[in-house]
Amino acid sequence: MPIPGTTTEITPGAPASPATVLQVSPLLPGLERALAGRYRTVRLHELPDRDAFLRDHGDEVVAAVTSARFGVGDDLMDALPRLGAIVHFGVGYETTDVVRARARGIDVSNTPDVLTDCVADLAVGGLIDSMRRLSAADRFVRAGGWTAAPFPLATRVSGKRVGILGLGRIGRAVARRLEGFGTELAYCSRTPVPGVPYRHLPTAEALAAACDALVVTVAGGAGTEGLVSAAVLEALGPEGHLVNVARGSVVDEPALVAALEAGRIAGAALDVFADEPHVPRALLESDRVVLLPHIASATHETREAMGDLALRNVDRFMAEGVLLTPVPGAAH
Repeated sequence: MPIPGTTTEITPGAPASPATVLQVSPLLPGLERALAGRYRTVRLHELPDRDAFLRDHGDEVVAAVTSARFGVGDDLMDALPRLGAIVHFGVGYETTDVVRARARGIDVSNTPDVLTDCVADLAVGGLIDSMRRLSAADRFVRAGGWTAAPFPLATRVSGKRVGILGLGRIGRAVARRLEGFGTELAYCSRTPVPGVPYRHLPTAEALAAACDALVVTVAGGAGTEGLVSAAVLEALGPEGHLVNVARGSVVDEPALVAALEAGRIAGAALDVFADEPHVPRALLESDRVVLLPHIASATHETREAMGDLALRNVDRFMAEGVLLTPVPGAAH
């Protein structure tokens, strides 16, 4: 009999079914169709009784496909004894305990590189918007303010000192774009990155103190939680701007709200938040903050490329037992 959320039929009492691919969360429609067309796929989020499925059929699942937002939690991992691969649609994977998965012999992949350009584009766009106050100016015109007075002067981007917190793929792409603005670039990472011409600073606080704008591109997870602290925001200063295209957890959000309300920083452009999709009212009401609904990779081109890479990871695992783009430290 069919089970809602599956692409095949399961008959009670029948011999063990072929290996199952578990879709943990909603995905790009094209990726969902491809998975359903190639494999016996179960959409866990659509099942009327998730626990019953996991109890009766969890041992049939060999691969799980999920998004960066949902990952694969510990309880779900434990319910899938034959699980060999967790494939993330997205570059982030902090919602899955990779160390725990690896200890179980489960490989984990993400979709790096294919979203780098779009995220970097948005980071630079957010920086320009925050410093030149483009969104605020748009609201000013729409509200009829221009007929009564000129819009207040803003701050130029060209020639400014910009710090990049986390000089990975996306951070380097941001830096390359900002070179064209004649900016003075510096960065902070655990260790200096070889072969780059930018100044390395040892701490986020030191970086913030040395720049006019701080662009956050560091990976999320427990190791970077609250990295942009009240002290870092204080070091950024009343003329400083913050851009976050990383994860909401990286910024101490209450400290950010307090800094904006007190004028301890000039503005911010935020694509990510601590409790998405919920945004603190103080940020919603501030005219000095650009608020974006986590859209850094949200272009047709990039999402299709992400879906294609996720599918190729599933294909490689199902055919050869290995992943195409395993996350660092997660491959056999």
